[in-house]
Amino acid sequence: MNLLIIGGSGFVSGTLARIALEHGHSVSTVTRGQREIPEGAQSIVVDRKDREAFAQTIDAHGGEWDLVADCIGYEPEDAKQDIECFKNRARHLVFVSTDFVYAPSGRVHPQPEDGLYRSDSSYGHKKRLCELEILNGDTGGMAWTILRPCHIYGPGSLPGCLPNYSRDPELLQKMKAGQSLALVGGGYFLQQPIFAPDLAELILSCADNESCESSIFNAAGPDIIESKKYYEIIGDVLGVETNFEEISVDEYLKENPEKDAFICHRIYDLTRLHESGLKVPATSIQEGLRMHAESLLRD
Repeated sequence: MNLLIIGGSGFVSGTLARIALEHGHSVSTVTRGQREIPEGAQSIVVDRKDREAFAQTIDAHGGEWDLVADCIGYEPEDAKQDIECFKNRARHLVFVSTDFVYAPSGRVHPQPEDGLYRSDSSYGHKKRLCELEILNGDTGGMAWTILRPCHIYGPGSLPGCLPNYSRDPELLQKMKAGQSLALVGGGYFLQQPIFAPDLAELILSCADNESCESSIFNAAGPDIIESKKYYEIIGDVLGVETNFEEISVDEYLKENPEKDAFICHRIYDLTRLHESGLKVPATSIQEGLRMHAESLLRD
């Protein structure tokens, strides 16, 4: 397969590039050239925010792709760019969205793909606007699929899934030092994290799959856990006892209203995903977090 990744040097995009290369696919990445990309990938250097330069660079490259994966689309203009630049060059577009598109106050459990969406200026709302550009845009003969991953973890990322320890670079050091972890709500919010290599396999499986065309899918792992369990598993890898302190939900949200997307149950109905014929994420949270924590210890 001939694959183009918008991104390629970041956590999700870099993982996708490495997995695709391991499968023997031809991989091109579009980055600003500021960080290394996986060995074996072809580098296209341009800033996607420079819309004119991006379009000119893609035209000059002259490639055609079986699959284009946008791992760094955050603004509606990014989704418009995907359509304009690739609808005549790509067979299939996969846009990586987020579970934060769902309004915390309107969630059901498990949450299906149809729901109440955010309508503010948040990250999740902007991702929803990106989705709408693709849903309503003229994509020509280019098929598309939108994926909404839950918390993504794995080697290459910082650990932590719930305030006060979301993507905390010092989390392992704090745990090894015996520090109690202060979690909002005591860490009892349910989550369904997805292992990054599983997400990469899911993205790749969209190619040549008609059943996933013009569709949106929740993307989550096989295990539903209390958020505190996430930290307990890491503690087991470190060989330390994990102790928790509870932060009041009301007090935290009063001081950090912009963090409300984290302070809710994040569990998902994956029926549509299972029926699609796509590669359903299967790495257990125990195994995935073990690999994640061990990679952090090596680093």
